[in-house]
Amino acid sequence: MRVIVSGCSGGGKSTLIEALAARGEQVVREPGRRIIAAYRASGGRDGALPWDDLAGFLKAAIVLAEADLAAAPTSGRVFFDRGLIDAACGWEALTGAATVAELARAHRFHRQVFLAPPWPEIYATDPDRPHDFAAAVAEYERLRACYARLGFELVLLPKRSVADRVVFVLGRLDAVL
Repeated sequence: MRVIVSGCSGGGKSTLIEALAARGEQVVREPGRRIIAAYRASGGRDGALPWDDLAGFLKAAIVLAEADLAAAPTSGRVFFDRGLIDAACGWEALTGAATVAELARAHRFHRQVFLAPPWPEIYATDPDRPHDFAAAVAEYERLRACYARLGFELVLLPKRSVADRVVFVLGRLDAVL
């Protein structure tokens, strides 16, 4: 079962993914953060930064996310920190190319998508996330609308501790099995 964790930048997605990994769950870390790390490590030769070349960044995110799907375990649960649908939703918003529905059909995901809502109390910028909270909220609204349009069941993560979020996510998934 491929489970997507998406939502607002700075909403605690990656922290949740790390907590799930610590409990032994299979996870795939966010493509965007890995692309930025590769760009910095290569001195700007590999990848792209979203604030300098959004189209190049989104293309790289789609390619990496598809490779992640091909390499992901085929048994058990796998949690994706963002991933293919997020990148394709961004590409569609940037270019108008309606490819996200085709990608969603080509790759099977669990019907529930866990969304981290905007949470100003924990939001912080960093060198890999320099945009402000208003931009993060706008991104969240775009992703929420995109996932809803694709027919996913949107499950908002509660604004509670990481441990509580882990229990919430696993409980929701266990309830539908």
